[in-house]
Amino acid sequence: MNRTPRPAFGTLIFFAIAFALSLYFTFAAVQGDYGLFRRAEIVAESQDLRQQLTTVRIEVARMENLTKRMSDDYLDLDLLDEQARRVLGMVRSDEIVIR
Repeated sequence: MNRTPRPAFGTLIFFAIAFALSLYFTFAAVQGDYGLFRRAEIVAESQDLRQQLTTVRIEVARMENLTKRMSDDYLDLDLLDEQARRVLGMVRSDEIVIR
């Protein structure tokens, strides 16, 4: 009797499990919470947040400057005049108003 050797069933299961695990870990490395795609999203988000931070810092510096110019220690009369005119809607008699 001549039998043809069959591959061992255990070896087949071992390679199937190893292949399934390698697929899982490859998927997790690319698509997972800490994968490559998530890293690219985080880098893009951090760049956007840095731009927003720069914009906010510029706005804060501008507001600090205006606040200082309106304080009791340092009163900018031109700024005070501008603010009073805007709030009260006043003009001088020698000015021309264009709407």
